[in-house]
Amino acid sequence: MSKDNIQEFLVETGRMLIKQGGIDSLTARKLSEASGCSVGTIYNQFGNMDNFILIQNYMTLDGLLKILLSVKEPEAYQRLNLYVEKFTNYVLENRNFWFMVFSFHLKNSEWHFSMTYLRCVSAIVGLFDKTIKELYPRLKNKKRQVCSQVLWITLFSLSSLLTTSSLETYSKIGQTKVCKFLINTYLTGMKVLEKV
Repeated sequence: MSKDNIQEFLVETGRMLIKQGGIDSLTARKLSEASGCSVGTIYNQFGNMDNFILIQNYMTLDGLLKILLSVKEPEAYQRLNLYVEKFTNYVLENRNFWFMVFSFHLKNSEWHFSMTYLRCVSAIVGLFDKTIKELYPRLKNKKRQVCSQVLWITLFSLSSLLTTSSLETYSKIGQTKVCKFLINTYLTGMKVLEKV
């Protein structure tokens, strides 16, 4: 098996482990047992498990980006609501993968992410930014960019609760409704901000 084939095989095996057992199931030893490759081979291919997790996280974020790019709604307000709905559904359908993205960013705030990884995150935030620009054309660029980033950070933070049953414990409101209420309250506040 070539180096690329080994890496691809290990990445796919890792995704299977995460899907079945979450982040706790992804250790070098468990990956070795599931794949039949030695721990040494895993480290030779990826350097360390953080690099392996980053590949997994990139795949998860890239999957989200593709889903968001599939939204073709011409009206900006409806499009932004669809982005939030698609985001929420994606997180709910990929809880284990998304929790890994969230927890890695939480634990590794000083990490130097690759340009490919950062471009993917920027493309996601860029979709929100472009839509907000259409909704609030009088909002100055710098203020609009801050608003887009705050919106993404808020959704990203809320997504940690979507990966657990915490919201269901406190409320009978569905997760998608919580996220949509958040976005629409935020948009209402932005109307005021546009006038300032």
